[in-house]
Amino acid sequence: MNFQTYPFEKLNNLLKDIEPNPNYEPLTLTIGEPKFETPKFIQDELKDKTNLLNKYPKSSGEPILREAILKFNKTRFNLNLNDNQIIPTFGTRETLFNFPQFLLFDKKEPQMAFTNPFYQIYEGSAIASRAKVIYLNLTKENSFKPDINNPELKNCDLVILNFPNNPTSSTLNIDELCKWVELALKYNFVLLNDECYSEIYFYKKPPSLLEASIKVGNSNFKNILVLNSISKRSSAPSLRSGFIAGDAEILKDYMTYRTYLGCASPLPLQYASAVAWAEETHVQDARDIYKKNFEIAKEVLGVETPEATFYIWLEVEDDLEFTKNLYKEFNLKVLTGSFLGREEIGKNYVRIALVENEYKIIEALNRIKKFLNN
Repeated sequence: MNFQTYPFEKLNNLLKDIEPNPNYEPLTLTIGEPKFETPKFIQDELKDKTNLLNKYPKSSGEPILREAILKFNKTRFNLNLNDNQIIPTFGTRETLFNFPQFLLFDKKEPQMAFTNPFYQIYEGSAIASRAKVIYLNLTKENSFKPDINNPELKNCDLVILNFPNNPTSSTLNIDELCKWVELALKYNFVLLNDECYSEIYFYKKPPSLLEASIKVGNSNFKNILVLNSISKRSSAPSLRSGFIAGDAEILKDYMTYRTYLGCASPLPLQYASAVAWAEETHVQDARDIYKKNFEIAKEVLGVETPEATFYIWLEVEDDLEFTKNLYKEFNLKVLTGSFLGREEIGKNYVRIALVENEYKIIEALNRIKKFLNN
């Protein structure tokens, strides 16, 4: 298999021979990892359950975790999911990599589409599945929304959307998602939305693809699946708690497949994840922080606050030179947009992750402003 190196490794190679300005404290706004302490009640639950380390965890997840995920979907999206319509997962990265391999294994010439730019695991799963890739390009001209009229979609086996979107911060409303559900039913492809940023919003709550499925009358979620994760929502990426939900017929066989993977979450992590999924106050606290960061970004850089995510997708003249020179002159790292896309999508953009406290964000954004004004 011929995998490309990850964007962060490419960034390290790009910057490795550059000596940053020592007059500035190093700052990094590259990775989408919240830089805030995981809430204490989650940590306490993890500590309290270390006695369970002497037991094997179930691949299907403990009842307490499954119930918490069902409750989250009911509270957040008003979804009355059945127990056979969810599977707790070890985060979502592993699922995004192995689910396409499971789904496409018996396809003679599998075809897979996903948004571009993208989370690189989508590309990795396509390579591992020997799938032909169709890019759903997100550009300024289409408001960073995929073209649903792409004629190649009729031949797809799997389409992966990612809304709210990383890295562009764009969103799809419920009516737009409904059209995608209808297309999946028309052409009989599996449609999966990666909804890991659904809880980082500032005005309207972003809808779930499962809500759209119900709205168009597909209440059993035929061909429709979603993924979600606790990493961004609860500032707890190391808990590796996610889920896949939707079409029970697909999930039944996928669950059998998963029993062979050895990716069951350790029991203390499951219990800590359960209390996190079941509690909402700490999530609003995190949203307040990110909203404040975007208010700072509007004041300093003049960028508008997106509907969701914690990213600025900043257009620049040359993303490679911008990234190198910003690091050299101001000791600040951002992520080069062309490393996140293919076929020059993402070129001349940089992704800025507003995941630090407001004081570091003020400092970082003012450095960017000085750099832009030079």
